[in-house]
Amino acid sequence: MVFSRWTTPILWVLNEFGRQRFVELERRIGTITPKVLTQRLRQMERDGLVVRTYHPEVPPRVEYEISELGLSLAPLFQHLVEWSHAHLHEVAASRTDYDDRGQPMP
Repeated sequence: MVFSRWTTPILWVLNEFGRQRFVELERRIGTITPKVLTQRLRQMERDGLVVRTYHPEVPPRVEYEISELGLSLAPLFQHLVEWSHAHLHEVAASRTDYDDRGQPMP
């Protein structure tokens, strides 16, 4: 549930930047389609990881934020950041070695 393809990036953005409108989330994540973002946000709201707030204005405004339950994942995100800082250079070197051997991409 938490480590599905899009759940982690969505929760990461909400944890890092706070309350976001749909378009802001979409822009910060980058490669996610609106359809998939909508589906994931609905599922995460259902799971209690995200809070959706509807503002009855003209035009209507909807904002998403990480819930208390979602915030409980923040230590995991911190560990991912620490791991990334410690090991991404190794990943980059491995990719270079692999590419230099002429291996086809999986």
